[in-house]
Amino acid sequence: MGSAKGLGNDIQPRSYWRWRKQDFFPEQSFQNWNTYRSALSQTCFRFKDRLIGRSDDANEVGELRKQSENEMKRCLNWWDLVWFGFGSVIGAGIFVLTGQEAHDHAGPAIVLSYVASGLSAMLSVFCYTEFAIEIPVAGGSFAYLRVELGDFVAFITAGNILLESIVGGAAVARSWTSYFATLLNRTPDSLRIQTALANGFNLLDPIAVAVLIISATLAMTSTRKTSYFNWIASAINTVVIVFVIIAGFLHANTSNLTPFFPYGAKGVFRAAAIVYFAYGGFDNIATMAEETKNPSRDIPLGLLGSMSIITVIYCLMALSLSMMQKYTDIDTNAAYSVAFQSVGMKWAKYLVALGALKGMTTVLLVGALGQARYTTHIARAHMIPPWFALVHPKTGTPINATLLITILSACIALFSELDVLSSLLSISTLFVFAMMAIALLVRRYYVRGVTPQRSLFKLIGFLLIIIASSMGTSAYWGLRPNGWLGYTITVPFWIFGTMGLSLFLPQQRTPKVWGVPLVPWLPSLSIATNLFLMGSLGYQAFVRFGICTIIMLVYYVFIGVHATYDLAHQMESSDPAKVVENNNTENVEA
Repeated sequence: MGSAKGLGNDIQPRSYWRWRKQDFFPEQSFQNWNTYRSALSQTCFRFKDRLIGRSDDANEVGELRKQSENEMKRCLNWWDLVWFGFGSVIGAGIFVLTGQEAHDHAGPAIVLSYVASGLSAMLSVFCYTEFAIEIPVAGGSFAYLRVELGDFVAFITAGNILLESIVGGAAVARSWTSYFATLLNRTPDSLRIQTALANGFNLLDPIAVAVLIISATLAMTSTRKTSYFNWIASAINTVVIVFVIIAGFLHANTSNLTPFFPYGAKGVFRAAAIVYFAYGGFDNIATMAEETKNPSRDIPLGLLGSMSIITVIYCLMALSLSMMQKYTDIDTNAAYSVAFQSVGMKWAKYLVALGALKGMTTVLLVGALGQARYTTHIARAHMIPPWFALVHPKTGTPINATLLITILSACIALFSELDVLSSLLSISTLFVFAMMAIALLVRRYYVRGVTPQRSLFKLIGFLLIIIASSMGTSAYWGLRPNGWLGYTITVPFWIFGTMGLSLFLPQQRTPKVWGVPLVPWLPSLSIATNLFLMGSLGYQAFVRFGICTIIMLVYYVFIGVHATYDLAHQMESSDPAKVVENNNTENVEA
């Protein structure tokens, strides 16, 4: 079959640009209608197999990478990753969502929204850092969850990663158009085309499409060249940020901070769940582990260093905006530019707009890199056609995967407004981060073939208590934001679940280089905060999330489960040692 060569040690060179059916559906289940009908008749059995099936570190780092046929080039160091962190994170979130959420949900307390979402993001950064050092591959959270929680959970996460990638790129691209219009001294929607479509989808944005295409083209040419461009653009953006903070405080009016909580605490956490989007780009750094020269040293410096600085920057910028202008007067499309205009610094709005454009450009650029690498590894596992896993032999970049994300993002950016996109993006991001914290606890407390079955049941029980109590806290907050009685039940249960892990289960695995401190408390807190912020989103976000999940499950039943089942058993049959290992694991657990 088409991908069978990729599973052996010798890979025959073939043209990168090929379009045969075997390149998209090489698995046995899709050879003809008879094999497909036979596969469908075994759907329940195959689903169970994939539900309990697990990958391992060696498979993700070694065998699975052969599906790409060519290696990505190791050309990045910690300095590149720090600047990629700045370029990936600082963009639409701080320049657009700050104004939108301060005006609509939080008021001056938007700074507390950034504190809450920043602390939650840092907990997730800890989890990502440990995994990226241990499993340095392009798949990021998808690869980590595939190892610890299995194929099915990894697929649901993969769907949300792809959704996050596509919607995130579209949201930033549309923000780019708004600030470009401001730079030309025009209204934010003046460069869009008015249509008779439904509200929220009636302003066509061809400029956003063009920006996405240009960013993706640069990302496809060379990772190293993209890094150089990101250095320059991020340095310019840093100068603008320093100016915004200093000038904002020089023109501050403390009366604008009153009332500080116009929408109450519920508004603060509702805004925190939305502005969490501003921190979402850091996971792109983990996907570059495969191209990093020394992952064990460079990834902690790149991830933890950049995110610590960014959290402080976000809080200072949010505070400066709230002190410059009354929250009711903040422009929801180009907040900082209009705010400086309101204090008599009309010229400053052009500098801010230019800096915002630079920031959003690097977000799109680094996003094109990271999202394509996510997609590449998802395709390596055959959850989407393996054609998207191919790495170009000359550029060392996954061109096919980049094209997939770019085309889909461009289609959405053409039609959908930012407020329609941001809540859907946030819920996907929060879901993935919560799953990462769960996976880290599983990794520390469970090792196949070593952990006794009794300990496994205890682990599952304590995890369910942590998740259920976290969901209960979030639900009670949504139903009774001014109540307290429910917390006397949910919070003690969360403490009990976390303490149970700490006292009654020994850790089965010690990190080789760097590990999350205070396990299980920090990962458990990450689960609680991410689920709490998810519960702070509006019901429409959950409706859209549910619809997208149903679509993902339909795809999985008819295509994904069969493709991954065939690949997994091909790899097992080609590795007799793994067959013996699986049998031994079953005997130990029995």
